[in-house]
Amino acid sequence: MSEQRKPVRKVVLAYSGGLDTSVILKWLQDKYRCEVVTFTADLGQGAELEAVRRKATMLGIKEIVVEDLRETFVRDYVFPMFRANALYEGMYLLGTSIARPLIAKRQIEIAQATGADAVAHGATGKGNDQVRFELAYYALDPNIRVIAPWREWELTSRTALLEYAEKHQIPVPKDKRGEAPFSQDANLLHTSSEGKVLEDPWIEADQIVYSRSVAPEEAPDNPTYVEVEFERGDAICVDGKKLSPAKLLERLNELGGANGVGRLDLVENRFVGMKSRGVYETPGGTILYAAHRGIESITLDRGTAHLKDELMPRYAELVYYGFWFSPEREMLQAAIDKSQEKVSGTVRLKLYKGSVNVVGRKSKFSLYDQNLVTFEEGSAYDQHDAEGFIKLNALRLRTLKKRG
Repeated sequence: MSEQRKPVRKVVLAYSGGLDTSVILKWLQDKYRCEVVTFTADLGQGAELEAVRRKATMLGIKEIVVEDLRETFVRDYVFPMFRANALYEGMYLLGTSIARPLIAKRQIEIAQATGADAVAHGATGKGNDQVRFELAYYALDPNIRVIAPWREWELTSRTALLEYAEKHQIPVPKDKRGEAPFSQDANLLHTSSEGKVLEDPWIEADQIVYSRSVAPEEAPDNPTYVEVEFERGDAICVDGKKLSPAKLLERLNELGGANGVGRLDLVENRFVGMKSRGVYETPGGTILYAAHRGIESITLDRGTAHLKDELMPRYAELVYYGFWFSPEREMLQAAIDKSQEKVSGTVRLKLYKGSVNVVGRKSKFSLYDQNLVTFEEGSAYDQHDAEGFIKLNALRLRTLKKRG
C-alpha cells in the first residue's frame, strides 16, 4: 500500500484558530476519519491563545497543545540567524522564514509524544511555507506522513471556505466574512503582509497595512538614542538593562516602532519560482541588525568579516528556502559561531524618522587602534613601509601592461 493510501490514525495540526485552520481541522476529521491534535505556538504574534484553546475544544478536540515559545524562538532561532547578519536578497530579515522550523520541530515532537502518524499545516500550494514546513518535517522524521489540505481539497475560494464553515457550524467572526484586504503573518520578529490590495507592485501600500510602527514622517522630531550590549554575538542588554532574548527583542520593537524604523516594501523571488510583493515591519530586528554589524566592525578582523559577508547570502538562502535543519546550514552556523567568540561590547545607535545609524561602539576586544589610524605623528606605523607593499601588489599589473 502506498504512503498516501495508508489510513491516518492521528494527525498533529499547526492550528492558529483562524478560518483556514479551523476549516482544515474539520476537513481532516471528515476526509481522513482521524483524531486531530492541535498545536498552537505563541511566537509573539499577539493572538489571544486562550480563545484558540476554547475554539479547539468547541470543535471537539481532546488533545490541545498551546505553548509559549517566545524565548525559544528568539534564543535558538532568531539570535543564531542574526549572528550571520542574514538578509535574503540583500533586504529581507527573514521574519516568517525563521519561525517555520520551530513550529515544525514542535509538531514532530508532539506527534512522537502522542503517537500521531501524521502532521498537517495550512500553507497554500503557491507559497514558500509549504516547503519550509515539509522540509523540516522530513529532516526530523523521515517516515512522517504529511497532509497539506490546500493541495488536496476542492475548497479553492474564500466563499467555499465560508460555506464549509457555516455547513459545519464553525464560528466565523463578523470581520472575517468580508474579503480580507491582505494576508498577514506575525511573530515577535516581524509582521508580513501580502496579497490582494498589495499585489500591484506599483501601488504604494496604504498606512492600514502597518500595525507595529508609526509612519516615519509622523515619528518624533527629536532622535532617540539606544545602547545595545553584546556578548559573543548575542544582544544581552538594552540601555544597560539585562533582558532575556524575547524581552530584549520586545524592547527594541517598542523603540523601533515609535521611531518608524523597520518598514520594507519588497518584491522577492519565492523558492517555488514566482515573484511576490511583501510589506514587512521588523522594527526591533532592524535595530539589532545594525547594532550587530556595528559591534562586529571593531571586533572582527578583515579576513573574518569579509568571509562572513561572502557566506551570508548562502546562509540566508538556506533559511528562506526552508533548509534550517540541513547539514550545510549547521556547518555554516558552526563557522559563524566561531567568528563570534570576541564579538562582545556596546553599540550606541541613533533612531530618527525611520533611520537607524550606529554612532558609537566600544569593546574590550576592539581591534581599532587609534595609534595606527591617527593623522597625528605616531610610532606605531611607518608610512615608508607602504611603498614596498604597493610595489609588490602592483607587480603583476605592471607585468601585464609591459606585455601589451
